[in-house]
Amino acid sequence: MARKTKAETNETILKLMDIARRHFTEHGYADTVLEQIVLEANLTRGAVYHHFRSKKELFRSVLESVQREVAQRIEQDASTSEDVWEQLYLGCRAFVMAAIEDSSKRIMLIDGPAILGWNVWREMDETHSMSLLRGQLQLMQEQGYLKDASVDAMTHFLSGALNEASLWLAHAETRPNALEEAMRTLALFLEGIRRQE
Repeated sequence: MARKTKAETNETILKLMDIARRHFTEHGYADTVLEQIVLEANLTRGAVYHHFRSKKELFRSVLESVQREVAQRIEQDASTSEDVWEQLYLGCRAFVMAAIEDSSKRIMLIDGPAILGWNVWREMDETHSMSLLRGQLQLMQEQGYLKDASVDAMTHFLSGALNEASLWLAHAETRPNALEEAMRTLALFLEGIRRQE
C-alpha cells in the first residue's frame, strides 16, 4: 500500500477534526463516541490513533482550532476601524460573539476547562485571544489612551470579565436582552479605563 502524501495526511486530520468538532458540539465530550467519528470518517480505529493518541488529544486539537478561529474573528472585526478604542471594543465584542456561537461555546467554554483542566485551557486562551487583548492594551498605553495601570493586570481583568460574560450569555437563553446588556456593560467598563483628556 502506498504511503500517504503530506497533503493527504493533512486532509485526513482536518476531516477527523471537522467530524469530531460536530460531535463534540452536538453531544459534548462525555457523550461523544470515538468509534462513531471513526465510522463517519471512513477510517480504521488504528488510523485515527495514528494521528491522535486518545479522544482527549483529539478534543484538545479541536479546542485549539476553535481558539484560533476566535482569535481570527477578533483580529478581523477589530481591523474594521482605525480608532484604537473602537478596535478594543470591536475585538472584545467579537470574542464574546464567537465564544457563544453553537459551534464553539460547548467546546470552548464548558468542556474545554472541564476536560483539559483550567491551566491548559488558560494557556490556550493566553496564546490566542488574550495575547491579542494584551497587544491592543499595550499599544493604547504607549499612545497615552489608558489610565495609569498595569497592562498585565488590565489584560487579566478584562479577559476574565469577557470569559465570564460569555459563560453567562451561553446560559441566558431565557433572558432576551442579555446580549444587549452585556455589550452596554462592556462599553461602560472600557470607558472606565480610558484616560480622560
